[in-house]
Amino acid sequence: MTDPVKLTAELIRCPSVTPTEGGALQLLEKLLSDAGFVTNRVDRGDTSNLFARWGGQTNGRTFGFNGHTDVVPLGDIDAWSVDPFGAEVKDGFMYGRGATDMKSGVAAFAAAAIDFVTATPPNGSIVLAITGDEEGDATDGTVALLDWMDAQGEKIDHCLVGEPTCPDTMGEMMKIGRRGSMTAYFTVTGVQGHSAYPHRAKNPLPAMARLVDRLASHKLDSGTEHFEASTLAITTIDTGNTANNVIPANCRATVNIRFNDDHTSHALTAWLRGVADEIAAANDVDIAMRVQVSGESFITAPGELSSLIAAAVKAETGVTPTMSTSGGTSDARFVKDHCPVVEFGLVGKTMHQVDERVEVAQIHQLKAIYTRILQDYFA
Repeated sequence: MTDPVKLTAELIRCPSVTPTEGGALQLLEKLLSDAGFVTNRVDRGDTSNLFARWGGQTNGRTFGFNGHTDVVPLGDIDAWSVDPFGAEVKDGFMYGRGATDMKSGVAAFAAAAIDFVTATPPNGSIVLAITGDEEGDATDGTVALLDWMDAQGEKIDHCLVGEPTCPDTMGEMMKIGRRGSMTAYFTVTGVQGHSAYPHRAKNPLPAMARLVDRLASHKLDSGTEHFEASTLAITTIDTGNTANNVIPANCRATVNIRFNDDHTSHALTAWLRGVADEIAAANDVDIAMRVQVSGESFITAPGELSSLIAAAVKAETGVTPTMSTSGGTSDARFVKDHCPVVEFGLVGKTMHQVDERVEVAQIHQLKAIYTRILQDYFA
């Protein structure tokens, strides 16, 4: 039997801070190859990715797992009580960067897949698509894997992303969709001048204040059937001005929007541009805007896949998971263009924190859930 706790520890000991591979994918590639999976490294740019398939493409249905082995930076190393890459176990918890997000999830689905095809080879195929670029820009990670799959004629019929999804208790939540995310960068340009002679300048600050107040005061919606209300947050306002007697020429602000299926990034961009144009005209300044879209909102309608996962979770934990669309973005936003996708994983309370840790018992429990999902899917 493949021990998911041992595998989690081995992965944590790989210092795979984005975009460094750190040996994590090499470890998984050998493990999966030895178990009869056909593996392909799908590296693009500075990013390392791994695609592994067991079974032929024409032999029944294909179930896929998606996850990542890259981790966020350590932060203040002196604040850690343990070696961040030591995988130390204390009081029933394994500590280390990536312990929760999401090397334990990758270890659990890899161990489940290996043991399942070894013990009861299914009439179908299993794919593991693992990236090293989820915590970064995500341009050459799962996107590269999906591009490669399309070029090679590879397919997955249903996919589970193993991100941590449970807020407090194992089994309490699964994700059937995610809000969209976009960021708008505004630059208001006026004319610099002496603060004692404001009539000789064009101060960009009042215009920026009116702009961000208008945006922040606007109610985007009241939520939809599967989504909470969309949110808009002003994340920074800056002039770079250190003098108290100078009216600056420029002021910059950044706005982040998390939006539900009432909106598209295209429509929101048009709204932002319209408001900015109104403020610019009323205040005789120029307002430039640049928009970066991280992903559109999406929903995998409750059905076969969500029911399959919910039943497996209930059988192993006694808890029926809530179907949620909360949280930030994940690589499910890319997978949903290929096939139906649902996310389920561990409790994620310590992800990205100092002393990130995972309850050891939950790793075994997660492997059992993933194993049951495979058994039921191919039954």
